[in-house]
Order: sequence, then structure tokens, then C-alpha cells
Amino acid sequence: MVKLVITRHGESQANRDNVYTGWSDVPLTAKGIKQAQMAAQRIKNLNIHFSDVHTSMLQRAITTANLICDEIEQSYLPIHKTWRLNERHYGALRGMNKDDSKQQFGVEQVAKWRRGYSEVPPQLSKRDHERRYDRLG
Repeated sequence: MVKLVITRHGESQANRDNVYTGWSDVPLTAKGIKQAQMAAQRIKNLNIHFSDVHTSMLQRAITTANLICDEIEQSYLPIHKTWRLNERHYGALRGMNKDDSKQQFGVEQVAKWRRGYSEVPPQLSKRDHERRYDRLG
């Protein structure tokens, strides 16, 4: 039988600080590392043997995947990274405190940006260049 296990990364510095990250590449906190190790123990107890690992191109997710693979003694697995698993891009909201954004733009508008599919947050004033995405076009 095929099994799919989905995990979210552990607490990142941005989660801890209550700021938008999206495609910002922030590391895990010590708590986030422990959360990944706890998730790994739960997976290990299920005695699942994976064939592949898929993750985003962001270090918080990659680190979480590596920690889990190490803990379950399956670090030999191929890890496939894709931008398609990155979190939602928050544009100009990146780095902004989430509570401050609700005050500035209103709770309803922020909810549309964060949970909706048709509205997007304000764009960055200047396009970022990240080498990891160069081959995407």
C-alpha cells in the first residue's frame, strides 16, 4: 500500500517573531529543530520505509526533511526540491509583523491575501534576485 506522509517545517525564526516569510529563507529555531525530531520519532514508530522525499527550496523545510531522514535512519533517500512546495509569496508583506499588517490593511483584507486564491498582497517595490530560482525563467 502506498503511504503519503506530509509534515510542515518546525518553528522558524519568522514564526517565532510573528512576521511574514513566504519565500524569505529563514532558519529553524532550536524549538523548530526539536519539533522536527519529535515528528521523526512519530514517523519512526510507524515503521514506514520511504522511497523519496519532496520538499520546498527553503532551508526551513530542507532542514526539517534532513532531520527527519537522519532520525528515521533513511538519510540515503533522494530528496527532490521544488519551488512549487514553497510557501505562498507574500510580496511587500515579507518581514512585516502580522499584527501590524492587520492594523494597516484591515483584518478582512489580510485574510483574503492569506487564505484566498484570487487576491495577492502588494508587490515588492523591487524584484529580488535569488540564484536558486534562475533556471525557472
